[in-house]
Amino acid sequence: MTVPSEMKALLLVGDGYTRTPSGSVLEAMEPYLEPGSIAVPTPGPTQVLIKVSLASINPSDVAFIKGQYGQPRAKGQPAGFEGVGTVVASGEEPYPKSLVGKRVAFATGVSNWGSWADYAVAEAVACIPLLDTVRDEDGAAMIVNPLTALAMFDIVKQEGEKAFVMTAGASQLCKLIIGLAKEAGFRPIVTVRRDDQIAPLKELGAIHALNEKAPAFKTALREVMKAEQPRIFLDAVTGPLASAIFDAMPKRTRWIIYGRLDPEATIIREPGQLIFQHKHIEGFWLSEWMRQFRDRRGPAILEAQKRFSDGRWSTDVTAVVPLTDAMARVPAELAKPNGKVFIRP
Repeated sequence: MTVPSEMKALLLVGDGYTRTPSGSVLEAMEPYLEPGSIAVPTPGPTQVLIKVSLASINPSDVAFIKGQYGQPRAKGQPAGFEGVGTVVASGEEPYPKSLVGKRVAFATGVSNWGSWADYAVAEAVACIPLLDTVRDEDGAAMIVNPLTALAMFDIVKQEGEKAFVMTAGASQLCKLIIGLAKEAGFRPIVTVRRDDQIAPLKELGAIHALNEKAPAFKTALREVMKAEQPRIFLDAVTGPLASAIFDAMPKRTRWIIYGRLDPEATIIREPGQLIFQHKHIEGFWLSEWMRQFRDRRGPAILEAQKRFSDGRWSTDVTAVVPLTDAMARVPAELAKPNGKVFIRP
């Protein structure tokens, strides 16, 4: 196919990192992005050029465009970490060339050519050729959440305890982990923000779903911790909620932080827990996991595709927003609960 010289994209307004963190809510697009036209990039020797079909929006994208992620922004470059599309050109190395013409899920990584655009550049090794049975909606959300779900559930399994705790229980990531846990006979305990989220999560396989906003939350939390004795805590929120959960958990708890949805300070109420109860706090970043455990990447990718193909997993879709409408519509769509928002060029 003929590749044009210019493309439409949502371009970063800021450089580097912000000095004034503003939380995880995207109030508006204008302070962080602007619509524009930019030259279609040329892939390097190990890269491919992808005509984007659908791009996902993850919490990490919001943190990134606001300058609050662990990767600096590059002013004037397109945003967006993840998407699905067709490879239309490649670099000179053999593997990138072999992907031309294929539909792939991709992560843009540090290429600074994001997926919220007509075209994106990605490293060939960060592309996943997709089975025909995988929907675009699932392909566009194939990497960040599914691989994180499989990687973090491996941690749960290795620990040996059947019960474990997750915050942001209604997120797409937690729903995937709940499905894995149910199949394997594990007992996920999740926190939510609304009562109407409880029943659907229990139907998926959550053993307990606690509304963190309920007046009796702390009492219910301590009762569940005492009964279930979970020792793995997968946390996307931090702040006072996570502090309360960690404080209520038993000896030898591992608090694994992979997000910071709450901008409030995270206080360790009793530091002595780290000494005398052998509790630990650590972080999880998918990019680091993929570098460290390269032998697990291939099996995890195949497993994720099989699950999306046979219906065990499915991406809940809140909205698919045209790229031309994204500046006006995305913040309101992201404010709706329980599903993912996509951008379609």
